[in-house]
Amino acid sequence: MKWLSDSKVSHLRSIAGDPDFSGTKYAFIKELARGGMGTVYLAEDTELNRQVAIKVLSTPDITEDLRRRMIREAQIIARLEHPGIVPVHDVGVLPDGRVFYAMKFVRGVRLDEYAASTSATRERLRKFQAVCDAVAFAHAHGVIHRDLKPQNIMIGSFGEVLVLDWGVAKILRDDKNAVSSEADTLILPPDGSNKAGDTAHGTVIGTRQYMSPEQSRGEIDQLDERSDIYSLGAVFYFLLTDHAPTDEKPRTVNPKVSKPAEAICLKAMSRERAARYGSAADLSADVSRLLDAEPVSAYRENAYEKVSRWVGKNRFLVLLVLAYLLMRIFFIFTSRS
Repeated sequence: MKWLSDSKVSHLRSIAGDPDFSGTKYAFIKELARGGMGTVYLAEDTELNRQVAIKVLSTPDITEDLRRRMIREAQIIARLEHPGIVPVHDVGVLPDGRVFYAMKFVRGVRLDEYAASTSATRERLRKFQAVCDAVAFAHAHGVIHRDLKPQNIMIGSFGEVLVLDWGVAKILRDDKNAVSSEADTLILPPDGSNKAGDTAHGTVIGTRQYMSPEQSRGEIDQLDERSDIYSLGAVFYFLLTDHAPTDEKPRTVNPKVSKPAEAICLKAMSRERAARYGSAADLSADVSRLLDAEPVSAYRENAYEKVSRWVGKNRFLVLLVLAYLLMRIFFIFTSRS
């Protein structure tokens, strides 16, 4: 009897678990990522000759409710036509009854990987602004993400920013601004385990540091746009410090963080919902003012800070005036001699 090596057994197991795309226009290439409820695969669209990412239900218990949830996720993404949200191309059912949907395949790195290779604060903050813009668009269409974190944000090969994984998104309003009656539950493991993207029926498993206090307490009826704003603040904290949010203020973790930047972060991450930014657009606007060396709404400057900020913003003009004054002083002394 000839025994198979462990590597060959592992390979056979992976092949056995590959989805059957027969009867569809897609050809399997490889697995990209696996979560609690869905697995994402790279596939070839044989009609258009392009690569796509396909998300397939990975749970063995295929119920009608799970099918509806998967289709609903595809519909949520499809209704959000924005450059910062990956477009959905197709939805269907595999021969084994599992629902799938095909979307654009994005080549790039996650935000945490991007941050590890880019120390320039201004570049990081510009990427963060793009995230805020995508989230603001979703909020304007009555959708909250509920799982915002660096691992769910992609930086494409051309520098584009895309918000991924809308699997636990919630529709607050339909097109007629009616509140959704969808039943919902939220359960966070007591150990706050960090299983990015893992979802299951009736459960959300997220990263505690990036979840709003009301979300971590399971207060589903309290979740709205401000819950996402808290998560955006937590992502901002990460970009400022290179660490997941803690009880320590950003300047304690990284003394190079400016006071206005810290104030923006802490306002977005306020434990009281009413004290947070009113919208993701407001948060983005404050970050824009920070980048332009303008006063931010989250921080009140003293007189010295106002002067220092003005000098920093108008450095060239200040140097020009100083050069002129020095030249005048030089001519005054030389003319007397």
